[in-house]
Amino acid sequence: MLRAFQSEQTLTAPPNSASLTHLTWRNFRGIFSASVGLWHFVLNSLLVAGGTALLMTLIAALGGYGFARYRFPGSNAVLGVVLVSMMVPFQAILTPLFLELNAMGLTDSRFGLVLFSTTMNLPFGVFVMRNAFLTIPHEIEESAKVDGASVPQLLVRVLRPLVLPGMLTVLLYAFLATWTDFLGALTFLTKSDLVTLPVELSNLQQGVHGQVDFGYLAAGAVVSMIPCIVLYVSLQKYYVRGLTAGALKA
Repeated sequence: MLRAFQSEQTLTAPPNSASLTHLTWRNFRGIFSASVGLWHFVLNSLLVAGGTALLMTLIAALGGYGFARYRFPGSNAVLGVVLVSMMVPFQAILTPLFLELNAMGLTDSRFGLVLFSTTMNLPFGVFVMRNAFLTIPHEIEESAKVDGASVPQLLVRVLRPLVLPGMLTVLLYAFLATWTDFLGALTFLTKSDLVTLPVELSNLQQGVHGQVDFGYLAAGAVVSMIPCIVLYVSLQKYYVRGLTAGALKA
């Protein structure tokens, strides 16, 4: 991380102890200047990753509740298909996905990228939420139904606090997976003002904005880590509880 506070001349020179005392904010001022404008791409990534996290958490919670509480012919087979899809790399189906989104007019769209990221990560979210709901005794739901609670009220007021660790686990996983996604953003976004932070950092590395500045690149890498660290530290205890939910009962 200290490398981000060193000048490009210091970064490209052989390392020595004296370089640790020559620290500067020059790199961070440069990446947020008008010529680079990294704030814009950070905002793009926040919109896409945040939208994916919220949408995936909602859908995964509903899907997990359905698989945990409702039994229908072939329910186990459907669940098996959902889980098997976790083993299919999205690179293998990238071309059909691009053609589908293009036909729907959702390429070069943040919303289209949100749908893509949600679809790719949803099987894991459904799996986590199903296990979270399986740990909740049926008697709690039956008591709420006796008191006149509808299914939406049951999910929001009764079950939501109990499965909150699982929901936050799904939210954290979806955010981190989308925040660090490079290939999906590179494939579905071609307009320079829509690209996300990983793509813009690649542009800095390849010298798209001119000469490669390794100081800017190091500072951009530090900026890209900050939301991940803050979110993970904030939700760490819920993340561990969510991953272990259903470990003894499935």
